[in-house]
Amino acid sequence: MDEMLLVYTTWPDAETAQAAAEAAIEARLAACANILAPMHSIYEWKGRIEQEAEIPMLLKTRSACMPSLRALILRGHPYDTPCVIALPLIAAGSNPEFLHWIKQQTTSEQ
Repeated sequence: MDEMLLVYTTWPDAETAQAAAEAAIEARLAACANILAPMHSIYEWKGRIEQEAEIPMLLKTRSACMPSLRALILRGHPYDTPCVIALPLIAAGSNPEFLHWIKQQTTSEQ
């Protein structure tokens, strides 16, 4: 069965996040993208503690789209190791009409 997913990713700025979101929607690899407010990230990278402002993004998609969506994100991402995390949605706790909409938006079937 084709599982519905919520994909979390982070971007260095709103412009790159928006470009990636638009590309994913246009390619029908995601039904929707939510670009959130800047956040403050603290992490270790190459032996140093780093602090950066980042833009988190959430994408709604299906597992069948995930390989192509992940490739699209990685291809257009400026980071060496971009964050791309796919989380399964629990259908029993979700709005079935919204899940159906995700499926419609990420397939050629309307």
